[in-house]
Amino acid sequence: MSPRPHPHLKCLPSTPTGPGIAEPALPGTGGGAPKGVAEGVPTAVRPAPQTGDGRYPVAWLTISAPRGAVPTVTSVCACGRNLFAAGHRKALALIEDHTCHRDLCPLRTHQEGAAI
Repeated sequence: MSPRPHPHLKCLPSTPTGPGIAEPALPGTGGGAPKGVAEGVPTAVRPAPQTGDGRYPVAWLTISAPRGAVPTVTSVCACGRNLFAAGHRKALALIEDHTCHRDLCPLRTHQEGAAI
């Protein structure tokens, strides 16, 4: 068995005529980690508090329909709903069922007499 020839590699242009050696960086003026923190030890940084409008996701509908393959749908809700369907008819039925669930979910509907 003879060895396989190596493919030709792209050649880089000839050596540049400008400065050849990189100069070392100048020493910093400070900054970095606060005093008392060991070098290489990450400090805990908390994210800035978000000022949202009070909304948050409750239900998720995931649809995967690659060309030429069987479509799949997953319907997940924070109330405990977790359904899966595969195939065209079943996927369409689950999408419609997920839409109906949005109106019936106990996490989204207000209880009788509750303040809105």
